[in-house]
Amino acid sequence: MRILIVTAGSRGDVAPFTGLGRRLLDAGHRVAVAAHPPFAGLVAGCGLDHRLLPGDPQELIRARALATSPEAVRAVTSAFLDRLADGVVAAVAEGADLVLTAFGPASVSRAAGEAFAVPVIGTYLAPAFATREFPLPGGPGADDLGPDGNLAAGRALLARAGTLQEGVVTRLRARLGLPAVPAAVASVRSGRIRPVFHGFSPRVVPRPADWPSEVEVAGYWWPARPRGWRPPADLVDFLRAGPPPVFIGFGSMAPGQGERLGELVAAAVARAGARAVVQAGWAGLSAVGDDILAIGDLPHDWLFPRTAAVVHHAGAGTTGAGLRAGVPAVPVPVMADQPFWAARLHRLGVAPRPLPFHELTAEALAEAITACTADPTHRQRAVELAHRIVTEDGTAALLARIDVACDG
Repeated sequence: MRILIVTAGSRGDVAPFTGLGRRLLDAGHRVAVAAHPPFAGLVAGCGLDHRLLPGDPQELIRARALATSPEAVRAVTSAFLDRLADGVVAAVAEGADLVLTAFGPASVSRAAGEAFAVPVIGTYLAPAFATREFPLPGGPGADDLGPDGNLAAGRALLARAGTLQEGVVTRLRARLGLPAVPAAVASVRSGRIRPVFHGFSPRVVPRPADWPSEVEVAGYWWPARPRGWRPPADLVDFLRAGPPPVFIGFGSMAPGQGERLGELVAAAVARAGARAVVQAGWAGLSAVGDDILAIGDLPHDWLFPRTAAVVHHAGAGTTGAGLRAGVPAVPVPVMADQPFWAARLHRLGVAPRPLPFHELTAEALAEAITACTADPTHRQRAVELAHRIVTEDGTAALLARIDVACDG
């Protein structure tokens, strides 16, 4: 079967699908991943075909930051999404028997699938259906609002998200000669795709009892390591030269703040008396110090088990990587789903209380690193949870569903 995986966003939105794609490839399927140009090498390096989705999300963030009015922000975003929609259609038109779609491009993936008579399955990295059991990621806060409040807030969040894409989807469906979508904007985002598999562990977020049928929590899809990858020699030497360091990285967050953050991180590491491996990310973070090594992107599954703790923005992918490695975390959430995962890490006992990015100072970060590494219960709980998570097979249920489709 020819399977196309459609995903959009940062590296964390792409990397888990390389692992899923490799499993599908090993099962005998032909697999392509539609992603933005910066990730062509990552996809190809994992042995998967790459189909181009136009646009660079990092450039979108910069363009939005430079916009001088809300109208300008909407115009920049709308233009980006229109190009993305056309790219998804082109990727499906290249040939596919099945589309697996991330949550962000789900509505345009569904339209493209409908136009080419290709079935679409949702493959989401964060909870994407309203529930009474917890507030959805991306809401105004991570606090539990109670059953009715959680459900209402989740529905409102999905409705707002649907409204943001409504014009893009309407224009796309018109270009494809498809009927207009139903009036319920919530369905534009996720409600009309079935089945949906969520790629995180049920031990981290159990499946809510009130979710619709055919909406599952499958388990993590671990990123594939590029074939032939070897750790940089300077990193190997640094790790051997002293006790395990703390990893510090903010992924795709804070572009353009590298110098400020670098100085802050260097001061925090010195105050905490720690060693650190600092990942540049989109911020261009480059801290300097005798006990600090700056690195670029590399597989977290290799590095994290060799660290004392991971300081990160609490994106879904980095959160999962830290849990898999069995190391405690210092979550520094910035936006979107990050406060949700940060609060979840604290609730699971593998992290101290989250340190929101807007409250980040050298003193606060040093205190958080010390609190994380000095309390042995954080590491003990992280190790226990990792032992359970690694026994899960997050791809098995999806493979079984695909096998049924093949037999049909």
